[in-house]
Amino acid sequence: MTDYRALDATFRPIDTWPGERTRNRRRSPFKASWGSTLKLLKRELNQLRAKHIVIQVALTEDQIRLDGYPRASARASHPGVVLAFESRFGPLKYAVDTFTSWEDNIRAIALALEALRKVDRYGVTKRGEQYTGWRALPPEGGTSATFTTDAAAAFMAAASANGTTTPTLLREHEAVRKAYIAAAQTLHPDRGGSTREFQQLQIAKQVLEKHHGR
Repeated sequence: MTDYRALDATFRPIDTWPGERTRNRRRSPFKASWGSTLKLLKRELNQLRAKHIVIQVALTEDQIRLDGYPRASARASHPGVVLAFESRFGPLKYAVDTFTSWEDNIRAIALALEALRKVDRYGVTKRGEQYTGWRALPPEGGTSATFTTDAAAAFMAAASANGTTTPTLLREHEAVRKAYIAAAQTLHPDRGGSTREFQQLQIAKQVLEKHHGR
């Protein structure tokens, strides 16, 4: 039986999916075991001093045990997951349904948290702006809010999946152009992404171009 207790998280059913669902989900490129995914997620949550951790999965109430963890026989009706928690930078929330299994979507969130944390290794941020920038994302159907510069770079670096690093995007305009093209191949609605994700990419591009004075 999977031991979820190390996460100190509570699993809950998804009441309403926050936004537009991915139309063409794909198999993930991840080869890691579920145990290593839980270990990675725990490490990143510990780095953020996370508490009140809630993982929402498309399960019914009777598929979740009294201790707040999924039953061994539980089967999600769709693979989307929502991770929400209080952190040392304030409340954070991530929703992903890109891949065909909810376990892979959990790993995608864990890897994204790892990528955001690595921004600090280069001295780019001092107060966790790359995390808090996610709180400034536009609401569903809106585009009035924006990213911080650091969050825009972290978002585009993660979405491009071509080896681009956040510091490179902050230094080089040409790197932004190349990363945008790579990210658009993944996030465009016609390629399996969602309208919201593609809108976020446009906002990130605008923020970074402004950063470079373009």
